[in-house]
Formats: sequence, structure tokens, C-alpha cells
Amino acid sequence: MGIEEKTRASGDQPREQKGAILPTVNPEAEKSQPAPPSLHPAFYVSVWIALSSSVILFNKWILSTLQFHYPVILTTYHLTFATLMTQLLARYTTLLDGRKTVKMTGRVYLRAIVPIGFFFSLSLICGNLTYLYLSVAFIQMIKATTPVAVLIASWALGVSQPSLKVFLNVSAIVVGVIIASVGEIKFVWIGFIYQLGGIIFEALRLTMVQRLLSSAEFKMDPLVSLYYFAPVCAAMNFVVALFWEVPKLSMEEVYHVGFFMFFLNGLCAFMLNVSVVFLIGKTSSLVLTLCGVLKDVLLVVASMIIWGTQVTGLQFFGYSIALAGMIYYKLGYDAIKGYAGEASRQWADFGNRRPVLRRLASILLVLLTVFVLLGGLAPDDLDATQYLNEAKTKMGISKL
Repeated sequence: MGIEEKTRASGDQPREQKGAILPTVNPEAEKSQPAPPSLHPAFYVSVWIALSSSVILFNKWILSTLQFHYPVILTTYHLTFATLMTQLLARYTTLLDGRKTVKMTGRVYLRAIVPIGFFFSLSLICGNLTYLYLSVAFIQMIKATTPVAVLIASWALGVSQPSLKVFLNVSAIVVGVIIASVGEIKFVWIGFIYQLGGIIFEALRLTMVQRLLSSAEFKMDPLVSLYYFAPVCAAMNFVVALFWEVPKLSMEEVYHVGFFMFFLNGLCAFMLNVSVVFLIGKTSSLVLTLCGVLKDVLLVVASMIIWGTQVTGLQFFGYSIALAGMIYYKLGYDAIKGYAGEASRQWADFGNRRPVLRRLASILLVLLTVFVLLGGLAPDDLDATQYLNEAKTKMGISKL
């Protein structure tokens, strides 16, 4: 064995250490820190559905039940409230830090934000005016045509290229809404026109926002968008309200609603925008779309329960077609097939783990379906409130 080989062999042997070995890394720092607890995505879904439904029902209650027939003033208040809250959040929280990446200049604001805010304002005004004439259930049915309006607007503004296949897909939504409209018991033309106007203005707004956000420098989440759009929308609505509704408004009507109720209404509307940011951040925009479908169905049922709205069998059939068409347009066949298979597996697994809860859920679903169908097939002169009052009288509870 040569000298070099002896040297290499001796180098492979571990050297004898004398004294204590000092650690090179702090053992405490090597311990993995527990991940901060996070809420289940179902929590954000539930909060968004609750807030979105509450805003719609709250507005309907103020404008119709409490006889506050000033939708433009109510919309102006919502936007003013949102302006103040976004300014506070921008200064004292990190929720609006996304605005720092937006290259906003005075020229961009005048040429992009102001026109979008104009259509946003018109869509809100028309949307709230509709509550004076139509039921919440029928309004949600008409809103199912929003994807169709957005598609046509995107073609008209050159954001996307026309496609016959896509047009045929969304035609099912139009057919469903037409059937639902024919079956509407209390059809009011002026309310229907207002709702269509609101959908058209909203479609133009969404298309213009899509064109604006096509550049990476203008990426904005819904809360940052509200930060820029709310001030200009509030100013536009205020001008309209100043000439249209303010001269007819009396303080007695304001007191009848109550300042506290107005505060809760504005807070609820603003929290809805905050919940959208968290929902998209914790899940995805696809989940938001699917939650919107579920919310629309729940609102139809809530309208039937709260205001005794009658939904005919023809409406139920037409709305089902519109919902199915909207889901197919948003997801596509392959995605629907995959979600259906996953839902079937999850339902079977839930039945194995919680057989009693699965039976209860099935019974509740059947009862809800029967309630909707019987409510729609009920005679026109049926007064659900009368039967509820009689039942409450028998139980010793005050009438509605």
C-alpha cells in the first residue's frame, strides 16, 4: 500500500473528539412550529351565502315591507358607507394592501374607473328599483340570464370571439327564464324592464372590468375594486337621488325605518364584499359560482316562506332549466361529470360514517322538494299567512 493510499485510509477513520461538542444549531429552533389553526372552507361558504342572502332580503324588507320607496337613496347610502369603510381599512388594516400593486393614475381613473362606476351605479339603481315591483323569487329567476348578457356584451366589446356552440349552450338559460316568466303570477312589466336593465348594465360593467384586468398591472380583488369604484358610484347616485328622490323624502319615513336598521343594512352590504375576498382566497372563483347557484335556490325558498310568494309548477320547471343551463355553461360536461362522481362517493362515505344523519338529510331534502312543489301547485287564493296565524292562535302565540 502506497503512502497516498495510507493517507486516504487514515482520513476515513473518525477522529477522536476531546471534550464536549458544541451544537451548531439551536435544538429549540429545529422543532417544527405548529401551523396556525385555520377555519374550514365551509365556514367561508356559509358566511358568504348568509350575507348575500341577507342583503337581498334586507333590501326587499326596507323597500317593500317598511315602505321606504327610495332605492336610489338606499344605494347611495350603501356606497357612501362602503367608501368610508374602505378608506378606514386602507389606513388601519392590511386587507387593502393589494391596491399598492395597482398602477392607478388620474388618466386611468377617468378613462376606466369612472365609466365602470357609471354602469355599476346604474345596475344598482335598477336592481333596487325592481324590489318595488317583483318578488325576490322571480328576481332571482331573471338574474339567471346574467351569464347570457355578459357573453353578448363581451362579444360586442370585442373581449371574446363569438361562438355558436357557446351561444347554443346559454340559450337553454334564456328558454328556462322565458318559461319561468310565463308562469309568474304577479308579472309587472315595469319591474321586469328594470331588472333587465340592471342585468344589461351589470354585464357591461363586468365586461369592462374584464378588459381592464386583462393587464397584470391592474389585478384587483373585489375589495380593492370597491375601494376605487365606491366613491365615484356614490357621487353619481347622489346626483340622481338629489333630483329624483330627495325632494319627496320625509324624515318620518327615515325614522320609520330607524337609524340602527340603516346602519345594520349598510354594514351587512359591506361585509358581503369582505366575505367575497375571503371566500375566493380560501377556495376559488369556481366555488363562488356554485355557491351563487345554491344561494339563488335558497332565496326562492326564503321568499316563499317570508312573503308567501307563490311559485307555480311552470316557474319551477323553467327555473330548473335555467339553473341547469347556467351550471353547464360555467363548468362544462367533463367538470360536471367529475363533480357528480366525487359527490356520489362523498355521499356514500357519509352514509357509512353517519347513517342516521344521512337519513335525516334525505328526509329534509324530500320535504323541501314537496314543499316547493305543493307551494307552486297550490291554488291562487291560498293564503299561507292565514293558516300560519290559525296555527299560532291554537298554540297561544301572537299572530303575524
